[in-house]
Amino acid sequence: MRPFLFFLSFILNTCFVLAQETLTQTVRGHVTDIESQYGLPGASVIVLGTDPVLGTSTDDNGFFEIKHIPIGRHTIKITYIGYSDVNLPNVSVGSAKEVVLQVTMQESLNTLDELVLEEKVEKKRTKNEMITVSGRSFSTDESSRFAASVDDPARMALAFAGVSTTDDVMNEIVVRGNSPLGLLWRMNGVEIPSPNHFSEAGASGGGISALSINMLDNSDFLTGAFPAEYGNASSGVFDVKLRNGNTQKREYAFQLGLLGTDMALEGPFSKNYNGSYLINYRYSTLSLLTDFGILKNLGEDNIFQDLAYQFHLPTKFMGTFSVFGLNGWSTSIESPENDEINGSPQYDFYDEKFHSNMAVMGISNKYFFNEKTFIKNTLSYSMQDIGFKSDWVKPVSLEKILNEENSFKNQWIRWNSIVNHKVNSKTTMRSGVIMSQISYDFQGKERIASNAYRTYLNEDGSTQFLQVFNQWKHRFNQKWTTVFGGHYSHFFLNNNYSLEPRLGVSYNINALKKVSLGVGLHSKLAPLSVYNATTLNLIGQDTRANEDLEITKTWHAVLGYDYSINENLRLKLEVYYQYLYNVLTSNHPNSTFSSVNANSAVVTDVLSDKGTASNMGMEITLERFLNKNYYYLFTASLFDSKYKMPDGREFHSRYNAGYIFSFLAGKEYNVGKNKKNVFGINAKVIWNGGNRYVPINLENSMAENTTVRDNHLGFANSLPDYYRLDLTTSYTKNNPKTAHVISLQVQNVTNRENVENYFYNTQNMGLEETYQFGLIPVLKYRIEF
Repeated sequence: MRPFLFFLSFILNTCFVLAQETLTQTVRGHVTDIESQYGLPGASVIVLGTDPVLGTSTDDNGFFEIKHIPIGRHTIKITYIGYSDVNLPNVSVGSAKEVVLQVTMQESLNTLDELVLEEKVEKKRTKNEMITVSGRSFSTDESSRFAASVDDPARMALAFAGVSTTDDVMNEIVVRGNSPLGLLWRMNGVEIPSPNHFSEAGASGGGISALSINMLDNSDFLTGAFPAEYGNASSGVFDVKLRNGNTQKREYAFQLGLLGTDMALEGPFSKNYNGSYLINYRYSTLSLLTDFGILKNLGEDNIFQDLAYQFHLPTKFMGTFSVFGLNGWSTSIESPENDEINGSPQYDFYDEKFHSNMAVMGISNKYFFNEKTFIKNTLSYSMQDIGFKSDWVKPVSLEKILNEENSFKNQWIRWNSIVNHKVNSKTTMRSGVIMSQISYDFQGKERIASNAYRTYLNEDGSTQFLQVFNQWKHRFNQKWTTVFGGHYSHFFLNNNYSLEPRLGVSYNINALKKVSLGVGLHSKLAPLSVYNATTLNLIGQDTRANEDLEITKTWHAVLGYDYSINENLRLKLEVYYQYLYNVLTSNHPNSTFSSVNANSAVVTDVLSDKGTASNMGMEITLERFLNKNYYYLFTASLFDSKYKMPDGREFHSRYNAGYIFSFLAGKEYNVGKNKKNVFGINAKVIWNGGNRYVPINLENSMAENTTVRDNHLGFANSLPDYYRLDLTTSYTKNNPKTAHVISLQVQNVTNRENVENYFYNTQNMGLEETYQFGLIPVLKYRIEF
């Protein structure tokens, strides 16, 4: 590590030059109507607290630019006749990169003699105006600032109510007690496979996010009762938006961290064209240092890289085109040392190779017929290729014998078309169709005896998935808002369908208090490999019994209360109930397998679609938004998650931890000459009930000399409570035209050994714990210029 530390020290000492002059930056942006998304000309934009006052007005298309704003955090106020005012608090202005804002305003329903409500805190509103409950916007600032989030939206979401993790290393998340497989990822409005490195087949998470913070715009995270436009999701939705590059100035960023080395570039194609490009590439740092000889024999077993891009291409008569994409490649190799194998012949050792690749490419066109109506068409291609091979290594001879091998390949070609029409200040309608052409190739076999193998997957083919939705938003007055709609899904592989009504209602008691309600039916396809699995029936014969399984459906009902205690402090309460049916369960007697506990696409059993499940709970969120350089976020969740087999037996789900508590807080200090530099410290405490596990039958384990579980009891036992303290410290040095950031993010600062599971130890003939990963430090240096 000495060469790396010397290199980092050299950069810091040569680049951190004190600037004498006052540092300023440009803030530009686009102001649009929240419903029609059309630009608002003549809106007033003012930077509060500046002397003299800095401000401007938007041009004919709703764009604005304010130059020479002093660096630091500022509140920007936007006003427009007939619209509610918008305040953007704590906009971070740095010395290196221009700030580009996307501002939405809502048309007021008040008459001239009525009080016009001011939108005090922009964070109260999601990017998607159709969301009425169980939704929260998140920013790139939060993805980098929240303790130990390592620029990852999924890890950042652990601070939100109802969200927990299943693993210290993986970023797969559990929403309100549901399986992680129920999560939907969208990018630029298009469904995508898991955007994570080292992601397993069918999973929604992975080891490291492939979404670079350099690419992200403010986005939405939903935990229940979604509007009609969201389909194929049963637990939560990450609705991620990529930002456009700077249309006026070329900018660059370089980031060196233990989780990857990034390089980003953005800017205009030319001075006379308002289009832009944004490109980011990342490669695993440890592998890079190994390749250059700085480190030896380290980092070569886990390699990843990703490439993301967004090209913004406006035209004069054909609307605006966007070309976007995300590609991720990751490989993991675990090979035991020969002396380790021969030194411990009582254990089984395996040579394992795993790869996980994904890609998304799309082109979209957004065309405004007029200031009230637009149509957006997107054609996209997505791919996921995941493979695993495990060889058993014999002691002494070191001969390798195949233990298991599988391959999951999926390809999607999707056409999305959305029409949005703002009828008037009260009513907006949005309709869309999503047609997916799906191709697949699944292969899988496992060793069942010394030289005998069984094939549980051997299928390739194609099918289609159709989704149609329509939703209608109506504001009866300044207090009452309703969003009503429906979503229809049709799965052509077995001609199963789902017709799903959705309703959202919000009522503003006054300017500070709001009550909201969301109810609706939702559905989620099982991984395609489940429908194509070759399974064993009750007499041990191979069969294709899972082809006609119904789509799993779930009713959501959420009641929420939102109270803005003051301009910066918000209290939010939500109670919810979810009823799942058509849940996939094993068809074998006494089995307790249910898809609500699944975190993998590998299935070898004959399944039934007659199972049910339920999740119910209460959530509390107390959030102080960043103001006067500090913030905090406290969440508490109490919940119960259970499932039933078709014969009526009821069990706890694997993820029925019972309670989740989280406290996140942070403080920024302006330091250095002219207070232009920033030191930040952020901490997060997580306390969860332990996930559940299937009890071990000690007597049978001793008799068979291996771990034997009482599977007929289901997930009857709980692991010990899960505790974790995370900490992030950062220092930002602002120089003319450049900014340097060095940060240290530490997950599990106290190195607490949280129990992962139990197993039978054949040496001491007793039960023994396995533990989570423990302390994970991530050091990062970033330069923007």
